[in-house]
Amino acid sequence: MTSAKDTAGRSGEAAQVAIGESGRRALSASLSDHGIKPGMVHWNLLAPELYEHAIRRGEGEIASGGALVVETGQHTGRSAQDKFVVRDALTEDSVWWDNNKPMDPLKFEQLHQDMLDHAGGSELFVQDLYGGADPENRVAARVITELAWHSLFIRNLLIRPERDALSDYAPDMTIIALPSFRAHPERHGCRTETVIACDFTRRIVLIAGTSYAGEMKKSVFTYLNFVLPEKSVMPMHCSANVGNENDSAVFFGLSGTGKTTLSADSSRTLVGDDEHGWGGAGIFNFEGGCYAKTIRLSAEHEPEIFATTERFGTVLENVILDENRVPDFDDAGLTENTRCAYPLDFIPNASATGTAPHPRNIVMLTADAFGVMPPIARLTPAQAMYHFLSGYTAKVAGTEKGVTEPQATFSTCFGAPFMPRHPSQYGNLLRELISRHGVNCWLVNTGWTGGAYGVGSRMPIAATRTLLSAALHGGLDNAQYRTDANFGFEVPVAVDGVDAKILDPRSTWADGIAYDAAAARLVGMFIENFAKFEDHVDSEIRAAAPVSLQAAE
Repeated sequence: MTSAKDTAGRSGEAAQVAIGESGRRALSASLSDHGIKPGMVHWNLLAPELYEHAIRRGEGEIASGGALVVETGQHTGRSAQDKFVVRDALTEDSVWWDNNKPMDPLKFEQLHQDMLDHAGGSELFVQDLYGGADPENRVAARVITELAWHSLFIRNLLIRPERDALSDYAPDMTIIALPSFRAHPERHGCRTETVIACDFTRRIVLIAGTSYAGEMKKSVFTYLNFVLPEKSVMPMHCSANVGNENDSAVFFGLSGTGKTTLSADSSRTLVGDDEHGWGGAGIFNFEGGCYAKTIRLSAEHEPEIFATTERFGTVLENVILDENRVPDFDDAGLTENTRCAYPLDFIPNASATGTAPHPRNIVMLTADAFGVMPPIARLTPAQAMYHFLSGYTAKVAGTEKGVTEPQATFSTCFGAPFMPRHPSQYGNLLRELISRHGVNCWLVNTGWTGGAYGVGSRMPIAATRTLLSAALHGGLDNAQYRTDANFGFEVPVAVDGVDAKILDPRSTWADGIAYDAAAARLVGMFIENFAKFEDHVDSEIRAAAPVSLQAAE
């Protein structure tokens, strides 16, 4: 194996030591600590070596720009219904079981043992990594995979330790990902042949029956979501960036709302695009890379992200190549959920530390396919907690089987699948931090205007960027506001560089009565969804709920 360079950075390829043959044998033996007896183990390989193994094993091909292109098979997204948490003494009273499927400890142990037996004699790849840029709050995650490209993926996405740190590296948690293993529902206490099982007591995550690599990174996020609140650290499903005046901003949002796109701003330093913590020293990235959607990606609208797709070391998931091996980002033949995974330092203005001061602004993103919400609104702390607990966006026709019209989606804390604890714990912690640090809160709609999906048009990204820039740089501090009749939040009346008409959603509709009906419908969905939280919040939060026009009349 090649030797690692002496220079090492937090996220650069030189940050991992490369092990020679004798070292490889010694480290291979250490997998016995995990109960695995592999035929061959490759430990902390760098990107060039992982490319070689992936090509040798027929796992992918190289695009014209140098990226490794792979397919994930039948699973082109997360299998949320196949995720389980072991129910034991530690988790019985601490996990939100309404949102998390329980697994019996004995069933987990049977699954664990069967997967270890399955891995015996196999060729395996191991990466020793960190989740969390803050040394006080990070987790050392050892990831064992049977696919070389999975090893490259997780190496890109998590934080690569510096060379010297590997000599005494000890994992806090272990992830074992074996796509070729098929679970047995009756034997293993799961739902299908696919399973993602988390044992917080033993700090083990088992992933089987799926090649979708995002399950690995979200397993680290789930673990941090469980352990950090007890340390008064807020885990967040968000992107983050920081300006020249150390004015950091956090962007909450579900998939497709613009977290990655809007945080990749050439005028601001990118902290990270998906997962962060907020502790006593400020915010910190959980990851060392980015996992961006590439469907309809263009160099014109998202130049920083587009450039990463032409880099050696990037992994392109389910992206179709043309006859010249050039990625066709408009082709959704395999899935709409095409992705690229790359180290954070592939973005020119990325943070070298993965940390930033306490945020000055929090932005909650929604893609409202009903065309009801304004492009930006200012929230009170109570309204911010209401919308954080609601976690609203909308699915549109064609993105999922069976979806023929816009469907409201409420994913509490903007990441319900990854939240093992009750949402009120995260919500109360966020509210306390917002109050303590005097944070400005905004709701931004990146969805539709002028009508619902199919009638209206997508909110112009140029307008969204202009509004965000004004919010982040104080341009809306002294603006004139109106109170939204449905949601009660404040909406600016005029913003330089933005068509004033777009700021009033009702005026963009050809039929105002139809807008009122759509607004009343959406408000009703909010109220119905929030009913399950009402006993867990105070009267101020309940008073932040929207009011339908019919009720007001």
